[in-house]
Amino acid sequence: MAEMFILPKPTVRLLDAGAGVGSLTAAAVAQLAARPDAEQPSSIEASAYELDETIVPDLSRTLSDCAAVCAAAGIEFSADLQVGDFVKLAAEQLEGGLFARPARHFNAAILNPPYRKINSASDHRLALRAVGVETSNLYAAFLALVVKLLDDGGELVAITPRSFCNGPYFRPFRELFLDAMALRRIHVFDSRSDAFGDDDVLQENVIIHAVKGAAPGPVVVTSNCAPGDEWTLRREVPFEEVVQPGDAERFIHIVPDVVGAQVAACLSACRLSLPEIDVEVSTGRVVDFRAKEHLRAEPDPQSVPLIYPAHFAGGRVAWPNARTRKPNAIVRCEATESLLVPRADYVLVKRFSSKEERRRIVAAVYGKAEHAAPVVGFENHLNVFHRKGAGLPLDFARGLAAFLNSTLVDLFFRQFNGHTQVNATDLRTMRYPSAAKLAALGRKIGEAPLDQEAVDALVEQELIEMSRKAGPDPVGAKRKIEQALEILKALGLPKGQLNERSALTLLASLNVAPRGSWMKCDAPLLGITPMMDFMAKHYGKTYAPNTRETVRRQTVHQFVQAGLLVENPDDPSRPINNPKWCYQVAPAALDLLRTFGTTAWEHQLAGYLASVQTLKDKYARARAMTRIPVTLPDGGEIKLSAGGQNP
Repeated sequence: MAEMFILPKPTVRLLDAGAGVGSLTAAAVAQLAARPDAEQPSSIEASAYELDETIVPDLSRTLSDCAAVCAAAGIEFSADLQVGDFVKLAAEQLEGGLFARPARHFNAAILNPPYRKINSASDHRLALRAVGVETSNLYAAFLALVVKLLDDGGELVAITPRSFCNGPYFRPFRELFLDAMALRRIHVFDSRSDAFGDDDVLQENVIIHAVKGAAPGPVVVTSNCAPGDEWTLRREVPFEEVVQPGDAERFIHIVPDVVGAQVAACLSACRLSLPEIDVEVSTGRVVDFRAKEHLRAEPDPQSVPLIYPAHFAGGRVAWPNARTRKPNAIVRCEATESLLVPRADYVLVKRFSSKEERRRIVAAVYGKAEHAAPVVGFENHLNVFHRKGAGLPLDFARGLAAFLNSTLVDLFFRQFNGHTQVNATDLRTMRYPSAAKLAALGRKIGEAPLDQEAVDALVEQELIEMSRKAGPDPVGAKRKIEQALEILKALGLPKGQLNERSALTLLASLNVAPRGSWMKCDAPLLGITPMMDFMAKHYGKTYAPNTRETVRRQTVHQFVQAGLLVENPDDPSRPINNPKWCYQVAPAALDLLRTFGTTAWEHQLAGYLASVQTLKDKYARARAMTRIPVTLPDGGEIKLSAGGQNP
């Protein structure tokens, strides 16, 4: 994080709001002190705010360590430690209350703000409103106050959840932030849990670097799985790709690779808003805990269908569902009449997706032909597409559901949505094909359930015409990566190798492009650099140059151990420092992988695994063999793992 700072200033006035034990302040000071003399500041003035008094002694020691680091580098250092509530203290300073300290302004800020909802009637919310900040989460409140405390030209570096990038609740914050700050860099962690694993924050997380008062310009977008992961995508994009001109919601799109940009290009023909195709989307009317006395586990003559996400099945609504713990019906009476809608054809979308679901948007058609009840209730965890409260034409509904369920739309949606919620506002912000094209797609879909590949093929054929677009095929790329992961899992590779890096390495080793065939895969001789060139050319994944060794150490090495790859089959005597060092898929593995997706796969896989030990077993044996037996003075024996030191 600290390396994102530019800070060509003689005096750095650094703010750390919610400092904890001072780790971020220490990182910033260490980074500044390590710069060449000509780039070092002459002085650093650090201000740290912390509410938890139990860790203030640790924070104080960290600031003392910072002073020592600066003294050794010839930099003047001073620290101001404020013990208290940053939101209240900063709001008082900005408001200029009678007893408040004068607002101090900064030219640098680094923070990891707390994540917590703010009640609309709380003291925090009232204090924020007094200084023009409207937000429902504490982390956005911290960021907004820091923005107000920065001087023009001041730099902000922060790690936060990604949820502020979209959604109606964060719109006022986005307006405040984007009006004041120019984004310079965004780094996204793809894992929803690793960066904030201890805080139960189930969404992707980002590090942002922005400059106050600067003109918008190119934004460097980088991505990796989690902190400490060296496998980093990097791409520089114009600001207009991050915040699209004319977007009233000012969603922030994070696209770290060429394939992501290709997604937007493929959907460029979808230009219509929901009102332009005469469609509305609303949340389901039935809030179950408020209608508890009217809910029924099983339908009876006085009840009508009540539809939950649990009733989704293959793009349709399967009702009733005897296996769900949710109610299947709601009594129709005067108290519930306003919660029900007429029997018709509707498109439903889950408002929350689970971590296990491959798609963020999951849609289904509620068909009137399959449900005879005159009215129906849709539970509040659903978004409902309708026309002025009534249903949709059936072909149109089928086409709309297929469009929403397509891999292409899923890839696009993930560019601005980094959490598990699918808000109605997000769906309203998206652009759609014409009503005629959606109806034509629906007629092709028909009644028969289709798998994901068939849905994607029809969406491409009817709506996208991706073959006319230059660049990698985003849908094919996603599918091939998923298939490669399926193969690696079937071969018994451990969790550490079940990632995109390993999938792309396998695809490069087999020369399988997004539209390529497993049956026609081959086994070229490849070094690490040609593998990475293949990933960039065919899958749009351009990685930082320093990730080359990550591929070698964390994927290729394991593939060799597992028997997937062999080293230098053309010249086994080649020394390891030879630039011609290369790898090739082993013949037995190649024969197996050519059967993937065929009826012969399962049988061939069983035979292969019987003859080649899985990587997990190899690891266990390798660890046991490399442990060194040591006899203790009392005669007991222990085994120690060998160290990594040179002899």
